[in-house]
Amino acid sequence: MAFLLRGTDSMALPLQRVKVAMLSFALAMITAPLPASAQSDSAAEILAPLIDAGHLAGAVIVVTGRDGTLVEEAVGMADREAQRPMATDSMFWIASMTKPITAAALMILVDEGKITLDDPVSKYVPEFNDLWVIASREGEGTAEQRVLKRPERPITIRHCLSHTSGLPFSSTVERPTLDGVPLATTARSYAMLSLESEPGTAYRYSNAGINIAGRIIEVVAGVPYETFLDTRLFGPLGMKDTTFRPDMGQIARIARSYRASADGSGLEPVGISQLTWPYDAQRYPMPGGGLFSTASDCGRFCRLLLNRGSAGEGKRILSEAAVAELSRRQTPVDLPESYGLGFSVGGDGAFGHGGAHATNMTIDPARGLAVVWMVQDAGTPPEWRTGEGHVRQWAFGKFGGGNQ
Repeated sequence: MAFLLRGTDSMALPLQRVKVAMLSFALAMITAPLPASAQSDSAAEILAPLIDAGHLAGAVIVVTGRDGTLVEEAVGMADREAQRPMATDSMFWIASMTKPITAAALMILVDEGKITLDDPVSKYVPEFNDLWVIASREGEGTAEQRVLKRPERPITIRHCLSHTSGLPFSSTVERPTLDGVPLATTARSYAMLSLESEPGTAYRYSNAGINIAGRIIEVVAGVPYETFLDTRLFGPLGMKDTTFRPDMGQIARIARSYRASADGSGLEPVGISQLTWPYDAQRYPMPGGGLFSTASDCGRFCRLLLNRGSAGEGKRILSEAAVAELSRRQTPVDLPESYGLGFSVGGDGAFGHGGAHATNMTIDPARGLAVVWMVQDAGTPPEWRTGEGHVRQWAFGKFGGGNQ
């Protein structure tokens, strides 16, 4: 099961393109025959042909079981122009893989009885007491006319985490970058937007809902959102390289992003247009997609979920009930999209999430395995999906006995 839900490279994509680029899931195992190299003990051998052909600059792969890391490999280049090899501690912008981390952090507060998933957002962000929903619309573009009405029900925290709030993807305060204003300001700005649908009735992938959840963490916990993540998740899990503000040493380890060149000759470098440079400057955390991390750190997070919220040695971060809630389908059964709380979920019990520049994690409790795929690719060519699918299939075939 691969989860290819990714953030967007544009904050103003037409809805249909959003559905294609962001909401398409590959919710079945790739069944194409594995290449001969996939029969080896090395994930790097599987990817070598893609790197040699110029389809992929480099990657870091982590496969983890419930008891620890089974595979950690780096292959290719982190920066082709500087001839800097990919390393197992290379840093990546994980983009929308931040969403499940935000959801897990919020579930800590649910476990503590400080909030419930069905609390109205307006309880914590009062501006949401005055919302409007689009009842009908006529025309297109600047000529569009909308008829508004009051929503039939309030937006809840559950709606925000499952992309069923009705909120658009973002607001104008998040331009030109997503991290230019404080989280409190960003959250309040969403209350000025018209809802695209009644809360709880439709799936609409939205950074806005996840960012609101991050703001609610701040309000309830009484500390900044990123401080809560550091003290309640990253610190206890040993995720020392997961941060919204990488320091200079970490910046030197960030893998460069690439996309297919326009002339088809190979790859060309591309910046992270959604974030403000320099990354260690005055920026604000973005719960919907702002984190940098390593494959190893993401593997630690996956292992927490494989172990149903236990971090080992008697240390529990989430209840088993919280993990079950995160990973079960929350979207209405009459909708094609299957999404939990911050996670895409599959019919076989696997769940995960991807990021805008092609990072991905898949957690499969039945196999007792999680696979972390870390690349920085702004274009997602078909060859990339083939490579990731082969790595995942190799990992599940080699280690997926269900008892790791």
